[in-house]
Amino acid sequence: MNSITIHVPATTANLGPGFDTLGLALDLWNETEFVQTDAGGFSLTISGEGEKTLPKDETNAIAAAALQLYKLAGKDPSGLSIHCINRIPLISGLGSSSAALVTGMLGANSLLGEPFSRQDILTMATENEGHPDNVVPAMLGGLVASVVCDDRIVTRKLVVSPMSITVVFPDFYFPTKTARAILPEYVLREDAIFNVSRAVLVIKSLETGDLTLLGEVMEDALHQPYRLPLIPGAQAAMQAARQAGASAVALSGAGPSLIAFSRQPANPAIGLAMQQAFVQAGLSARIFPLNISVSGASCVENKAS
Repeated sequence: MNSITIHVPATTANLGPGFDTLGLALDLWNETEFVQTDAGGFSLTISGEGEKTLPKDETNAIAAAALQLYKLAGKDPSGLSIHCINRIPLISGLGSSSAALVTGMLGANSLLGEPFSRQDILTMATENEGHPDNVVPAMLGGLVASVVCDDRIVTRKLVVSPMSITVVFPDFYFPTKTARAILPEYVLREDAIFNVSRAVLVIKSLETGDLTLLGEVMEDALHQPYRLPLIPGAQAAMQAARQAGASAVALSGAGPSLIAFSRQPANPAIGLAMQQAFVQAGLSARIFPLNISVSGASCVENKAS
């Protein structure tokens, strides 16, 4: 019997102006055990986030990603058992779908004796996800910038300073497909310049820990103006976070979560202020006080006792 455990962090993408390019790993982890036996069959169990709603058969995102690798390797997945401990909330803007892809592929790859490199897995996961901004930080950890160049993922892990992160996740169904569909097909030149110039300074401010600069440049003209009005209470929550002491606030990924950056130690008033703004708009909301994770996905072989 072979048994391994995969740990994959939550991620936040875009970081304001870094649309589909910048991503950051957060210290909130899914933990998944993969077991390969000679008994045959397939099983999958889930505890935590999604335990009552996610499928527990081969259509589960982790299982589908794992089975994709078995097929590519020409191996039989019979006897595969998967147990998921999910801590990343679903459809939240915290990279749950990318975490599932990375988890399934790394788990299968390990059980198969690692026939694929991590670069191979990054490429396959990005092809499945459609963009690299969550997949890459989930794999590498920390702050990353990524582009797709001639079907290759070109990425660099960047220096990032410690700071407090507060994510508030409202109870509002806002899937990525919907969030993408509302974006315009074309953008104005001045909007492109607006984002490119600010994205450079977002990277610099995160590198140096200059939260004053981060507050000045974490603005966006390409996606937030279209998405924020559709999330009840989101714009009021952003303003409330700043008034409570946050240096910068943005949509986490496509939303509906908001992510606020502030100095350490964490200021609980920031999360409570955002939560209250959502409550006033008719939505309950969950607060996640987090740190940046400099580590990405890991694979641990479980020793037989």
